Amino acid sequence: MGVTGQGSQRGDGTEPYGADDEESAGVLRTVGRVVKTCRERKGLTQAELGTAIGYSEEQVSSVERGRRAPSPTFLEAADQVLDTGGLLTGLKKDVEHARYPKKVRDLAKLEAEAVEICTYDNSVVNGLLQTEGYLRAVFASRRPAFSEEEVERLVAARLARQGIINGTGTVPAFSFVHDEAALRRAVGGRMVLRRQLERLLDIGQMRNVEIQVLPLGREDNAGLDGHFHLLRLKEGTTLGHVDMQLTSRLISDCKGVHVLELRYGTIRAQALPPRESMAFIEKLLGET
Repeated sequence: MGVTGQGSQRGDGTEPYGADDEESAGVLRTVGRVVKTCRERKGLTQAELGTAIGYSEEQVSSVERGRRAPSPTFLEAADQVLDTGGLLTGLKKDVEHARYPKKVRDLAKLEAEAVEICTYDNSVVNGLLQTEGYLRAVFASRRPAFSEEEVERLVAARLARQGIINGTGTVPAFSFVHDEAALRRAVGGRMVLRRQLERLLDIGQMRNVEIQVLPLGREDNAGLDGHFHLLRLKEGTTLGHVDMQLTSRLISDCKGVHVLELRYGTIRAQALPPRESMAFIEKLLGET
C-alpha cells in the first residue's frame, strides 16, 4: 500500500517551524514553557536573558511562546546563565527533531535505517549531494516563493540529512544516477554549478558511493517518468520514494517497489559506468 507519506545578537539563533506540523509545535511550546519557568525562577526579564546570552528580547519571547525553535547555542547559553544544571541542554535532541518539516524527518529516519540508497534524478542534483549554495538556489526558485524563514528551515533540514553520507557509524551504500540534463542546468549560476560539480567529483571518490551519468545522447532512458529513490532497509524491506508536484509518496507495496527496482536496474545499465561518469563530470566542469 502506498503511503503519502547583529552586534552581540545572533540573527540566526532560532529556526521557524511550520504551523501545519502540530507534533513539532507541541514540542516547541513545551520547550518554551521550560525556558520561561527557568528564566522567571532566576528573576530575569526576557530582555535581561537575551542580553546575557547574546539574543534579542524578541527572539527570547518567540522561543518562550513556542513560535521558534531555539538553536543548540541558545539552549547551551541559557542553561549556563540560568544555572539549570543541564536541563536546557538536555532538550537539544527534542528540538532538533522538531525543527525540521515532518516529511524530511520521516525520510531521514528511513535513510538512517537503510543499508543501501539508490536514486535517479533528472531535473537537479540529488539533495544528499547538493552544496549549500546549490540547494539554496533550488529552494529560491520555487513558486509560489518560500519565505526567508521557510528557506532557512529547509536548508537546515537538507544539510542535516546529508550527514548520513559522512556519518561516523555504519553508513549505507549509495548509488546515484543523474541524467546529464540535471548536471548541465545552471542552478544558481555558473560558479554555483562549478562548485556543485566539484563536490560530485569529491564524493564520487568515497568507497561507499557510486555516481553515474546517463548522457543525453543515449537513445533509451527508462527514467523518463521522473526521479525516484529506493531504500533497502536493514531488515530486508525495500521501499520506494517519489517526489512529484505537490506530492511526496512512500511506496511499500511489492508491485510498486518491483517496478521501481526494474527501472533502476535498467537505468544503471543505460548510464555510463562510475569511472567513465567521473570523467564525464570532469569534462562538464571544464566546460562550465
